[in-house]
Amino acid sequence: MDYARSSAQRSAASTKIVVAGGFGVGKTTLVGSVSEIMPLRTEALVTNESEGVDDLAAVPTKATTTVAMDFGRITLAEDLVLYLFGTPGQRRFWFMWDDLCLGAIGAIVLVDTNRLDEAFSPLDYFESKGLPFIVAVNMFDNATRYPLDEIRAALAVPEHVPMIEIDARDRESCKNALIKITEYSLTQLMEPAPAPAPAY
Repeated sequence: MDYARSSAQRSAASTKIVVAGGFGVGKTTLVGSVSEIMPLRTEALVTNESEGVDDLAAVPTKATTTVAMDFGRITLAEDLVLYLFGTPGQRRFWFMWDDLCLGAIGAIVLVDTNRLDEAFSPLDYFESKGLPFIVAVNMFDNATRYPLDEIRAALAVPEHVPMIEIDARDRESCKNALIKITEYSLTQLMEPAPAPAPAY
């Protein structure tokens, strides 16, 4: 039985999901909530040097920030393992995003309704890369509640892009988001390529 289980684990497919968003939207929390291993974190203290570079007003209690990435893993099914890569939120570390997104099949863009403007850059990034993504509205305790269709309109998110509510502190909520992006990404990958324009 042990041999059979270990053989099944070796044959499981693995894939990569990116968790992105602005500063302090809950990326590290999400990875930590759902990871079945001790997550790898690259946290550094928020210092006075951040003032004038990052908007700290909305997250005054945040003492640390991700400076490279968060890394976690979850077995979504017996034959599917997801590796999670959380991006740094501070703008001066965004040059790392290209490397972190290499090989990913999709991304979760976390959104804070109190700071919707910070979602535009991540959304534009994944649209420009052609990487499938979903929008996950993190329901902070003090977050202003809006209907998802109003958030979609405010962020100009296309109708075909899934948008859900999430609590980054809750494992099942995070797991559902991972299932959603995996299903959506696979659907996008299976769509037939558009036919070439006829030559004249």
